[in-house]
Amino acid sequence: MVREDIENALREALEALGAGDSAFSLEYPPAETNADYATNAALSAAKALGKKPREVAEALRASLQESALAAVARIDIAPPGFINFTLSQDFFNNTISQIAPTGKAWGGNTSNVRKRIMVEYTQPNPFKEFHIGHLMSNALGESVARLLEATGAMVIRANYQGDVGPHVAKALFALLREGVEKPTIAEIGKAYVEGDRAYESDEHARGDIDILNKAIYEHSDPKVETLYEYGRALSLKHFEEIYQLLGTKFDEYFFESETGPRGIAIVRAHKEFFEESDGAMVFRGEAMGLHTRVFITRMGTPTYEAKELGLAELKRERVKFDHSITITANEQSDYFKVVFAALFSIHPAWRGVFEHLPHGMMQLASGKMSSRKGNVITGEALIKEMILAAKDKMTGREPLEKERVAEEIAVAAIKYSVLKQSSGKNIIFDEEKSLSLEGDSGPYLQYAHTRCVSILKKAKEKGVLPAPKASFGEELEEAAAEVQRLLPRFPEIVARAAEEYEPHYLVHYLAELSGAFNSWYGQVRVLDGGSREASRLVLVDAVRQTLCNGLFFLGCAAPEEM
Repeated sequence: MVREDIENALREALEALGAGDSAFSLEYPPAETNADYATNAALSAAKALGKKPREVAEALRASLQESALAAVARIDIAPPGFINFTLSQDFFNNTISQIAPTGKAWGGNTSNVRKRIMVEYTQPNPFKEFHIGHLMSNALGESVARLLEATGAMVIRANYQGDVGPHVAKALFALLREGVEKPTIAEIGKAYVEGDRAYESDEHARGDIDILNKAIYEHSDPKVETLYEYGRALSLKHFEEIYQLLGTKFDEYFFESETGPRGIAIVRAHKEFFEESDGAMVFRGEAMGLHTRVFITRMGTPTYEAKELGLAELKRERVKFDHSITITANEQSDYFKVVFAALFSIHPAWRGVFEHLPHGMMQLASGKMSSRKGNVITGEALIKEMILAAKDKMTGREPLEKERVAEEIAVAAIKYSVLKQSSGKNIIFDEEKSLSLEGDSGPYLQYAHTRCVSILKKAKEKGVLPAPKASFGEELEEAAAEVQRLLPRFPEIVARAAEEYEPHYLVHYLAELSGAFNSWYGQVRVLDGGSREASRLVLVDAVRQTLCNGLFFLGCAAPEEM
């Protein structure tokens, strides 16, 4: 990529000046500079060389002008010593003309080529509702997976689901008490809430649920086992319908029913790292600056921590990978610090292989939501509400496949809202703003894409074809300059988003590109019968394809009509 060429040339120039150890950055400058890259290399080297920044900048520019930077048309100096690079029109013309589907054919970081990376995300639990946290994990996980694939990695999408544990016992307790043998999804969700309420308020119920929990682990009660298997299968089937709507297809599924026994065995086999405390087995992390956590309860059942150890070993046995990323809410960050401390004590060679990527929490006007009280908007309910709202927005301009398009708009509205913040930050979801076509929303990006598609369809109907690559860009008006400047940055943005697991870089880039395109579109008439039509169509098609690629990496669809 051109960025790498400029960075290499800067390192060589600094080395020639005797400042090879100087650190520097190469960034996109403000639009008003009319430059494409800017570096602080001269300011960084000036102190080491004992010279003024401007003097160093002049020397660096002289050296850089002798380098083979074919894509650079001009190198300027700005006070107090920044160096600005302006790329050539030929570079823009050639790059834009070669934009291809998925972005793989025109650059991008290939640092992950041949790496096998497991990304574990979503993790809903059977017998509980698909809540907002699962929706956020899915949005971040799917985007990170697609970004990693774009940079050459082979990604294994994994889903770890809690099909045993206290939450299951609470749901089954309520169902058994009501005599429900074949519950619906709604009845299962209600039963969990009722069981949780009984566990918190009724000492006798708490004891019964604890006994029921152990019976589920041991498969010791045929009636309980029959109800359990029915509810588990129904929950998993329902989750698959949600995954399909969100555009996710998992490669591997792991369940707590299989990691639990494995975790117990691991803990009991490594008493050098775990100790007994009041009948339970604990890991004391204070010596590592952490805290103590229980891995096996007094009743002999595994906690989430023990199951996590079993999961890690099962992952390594079942799938060959170089790295494993687990995506959950940031409130579990301390939990994973202790779990990984225990895991790396047992398997020192795995240090650095497993990583936790936290996401923030979603809030509405009512504040933080919890699935335990039964008075919340679940992730599934939010999707349904957004689909209905999207349909209302389309009244008067309904596409042929209204239901599908409404689903695509709703999913984009939610995912954009989740991904536009850096991954660890909380978000406040605003339904109205998330569906806006005026900017800073997923549907805004989609609408810019449909506008491009509409222009190209009209051009085809008129018999107007895009200009040949050789002549593209020669006649474009000045208003198109910002669009041309932004388009070639796409591979770099994708590479950075993948490297840092931060889709928000791509979100902001796509919003900026859409804004620049809409501004240009508002100033010109693309199909005006003049000599610039053919070149304008090349630019329109490049924007269309880049938006399509970018939306894909965010886990969103690019509808052709809205």
